Amino acid sequence: MFETVDYQINENVVVVTMNRPDALNALSLQLTKDLRSAIEKAVEDNARVVILTGKGRAFCAGGDLREMHSMWEKEGRIEAFLEEPLEALHEVIKLIRETPIPFIASVNGVCAGAGSNFALACDMVFAAEEASFNEAFVRIGLSPDCGGSFFLPRAIGSKLAAEMFMTGSTISAERAFEMGMINRVVPLEVLEQETLVMANKLAFAPTAVIGRIKQMLNATFSNDLQSQLELEHKLQLESGKAEDFKEGVSAFFEKRPPKFTGN
Repeated sequence: MFETVDYQINENVVVVTMNRPDALNALSLQLTKDLRSAIEKAVEDNARVVILTGKGRAFCAGGDLREMHSMWEKEGRIEAFLEEPLEALHEVIKLIRETPIPFIASVNGVCAGAGSNFALACDMVFAAEEASFNEAFVRIGLSPDCGGSFFLPRAIGSKLAAEMFMTGSTISAERAFEMGMINRVVPLEVLEQETLVMANKLAFAPTAVIGRIKQMLNATFSNDLQSQLELEHKLQLESGKAEDFKEGVSAFFEKRPPKFTGN
């Protein structure tokens, strides 16, 4: 179905696996295009959760420097890689943030540069104990991309983000958890299972409401209090008119688990 991505759907949960293990799932233009197509297919398939992970010993090692160098030599200007391929990467980041269903990054190993920022773009990040994270751009004389300068300070604060960006140092999954960068650290052998437990929990939740929560979280750092209150009011009215709210209230009074449909 896709050249560089494995796509699996089980009921309402889609697992998108970056499949360039020999290149540590580095983000080539083809992989970027496949990621976008896979997410769009997940929406078409009425997925209620998307899990993003990598095959092999890496989640994603960042941008594909070999492809960058090849494009540089072919076109005679290094900025060629920073045009169409980078724009395509940014479109995928926006798609992850704007699609009104939850995304979980399941980080199985190396998570570097743009790979770290792809993980941070997801709503939750679960990581194996062996996983590591870095913002390695400065090591090659490049400034960050893929929303890193947006997501990372919001997750860990500006001082720690400055240290990661300015040094390019690698941190362990445990340290990333302590900093508030990720949600869970688990043994590699149970990473898939633990991620699926959360995915299934979210899949049975009122996912239209989760989409509205994403919208609120996307806006919270740019809105003032009044604007955020107005957004909350608007979105709560939308939720209140929906079938899932009626079901939730009925289930509460009938003392039974609710059966949400995502509507």
